[in-house]
Amino acid sequence: MGRGTAVGKTGAGASVHLSTDSVSGPEGFGWWGDMVSRAVMPVSLASAHADHFEGEVALLELVDTEFSAFSFSPMSARRTPDHIRSSDPENYYLFLVHGSPIGLEQRRNNALLRAGDVALFDTSQPLACEFQDQGRHSRVSVLRLPRAAVPLPSDKTDHLVATPLPTRTGSGALLTSYLAGLRENAEHCGPTELRRLGTMALELAVTFLGARLDSAPTLPIESRRRVLLARIHAFIDHNLHEPDLGPATIAAHHHISVRLLHALFEEEPETVSATIRHRRLECSRTDLVDPRLRHRTIGEIADRWGFRHPAAFSRTFREAYGISPTEARTAPHAEQPCTPRRGPGHRSPAQ
Repeated sequence: MGRGTAVGKTGAGASVHLSTDSVSGPEGFGWWGDMVSRAVMPVSLASAHADHFEGEVALLELVDTEFSAFSFSPMSARRTPDHIRSSDPENYYLFLVHGSPIGLEQRRNNALLRAGDVALFDTSQPLACEFQDQGRHSRVSVLRLPRAAVPLPSDKTDHLVATPLPTRTGSGALLTSYLAGLRENAEHCGPTELRRLGTMALELAVTFLGARLDSAPTLPIESRRRVLLARIHAFIDHNLHEPDLGPATIAAHHHISVRLLHALFEEEPETVSATIRHRRLECSRTDLVDPRLRHRTIGEIADRWGFRHPAAFSRTFREAYGISPTEARTAPHAEQPCTPRRGPGHRSPAQ
């Protein structure tokens, strides 16, 4: 992959892959520093590996946010008051550690973060970050959170920076699972889904941070509604394989009534049941046209996505796409994306 070269774009969002592969010697480290300053914020970098520095990043533009996956040689980063005066995008960044440990210092907080840990930093405050050398690259996933999009008290949120945030249960476990799969899943989505994915990422992050502050009651009503919807959509996406997934299961998991669940979806494009059916069909169609999954039978693919009765799956698939699952798998255009027809439960924009 070449320096500063965008190698892929998807719908309303852009997937940009960059690397130092074609930049020789010390020039690669200089290019990496310039890229970080443009893509994240201005910083000063230092590295014992500057003469043979290696770095790679995938940047995914979503609606109102960006998600980035970085992999790079060990280094250190400093953001000073001069950097802040020069350029402050006024963002929080939530990041998930995958590789070597990371030392982070900001607002007199110090943290040593290991693989699986999540932490927050603020572009409006000086910071020091040490990506430790343990014989392998540092790897982090990073989600941008514009300050204006975080409906939490900033004076309290600022105290969360450079502290390890719990991720083993609840919203933390859901958020890390979502971020871990976001890049792979988002690259194959159209504009509508990208918008939903970006909104879900922001709302899950706000839910996660709000829980750390015990600030859920201070969220505006509309924000609480969006947060709950984001959690519900994420729950649906993670449980499509469960044949019993339905309004009652979803409502019980989120400790709300089925009536309230349906009310939450009144402004959504589809009802709860139609949303589940639509996403199951999309996932099934993707697997059917994937050459790597030709060894799986149609029945196995249907079962994988919660369709337990092959005949019913074939009928539903034909109603949605106008062709049978077999025809979808063997058609010359099979590898092209196909949007299912909207069936019962879809609401037109006028509704």
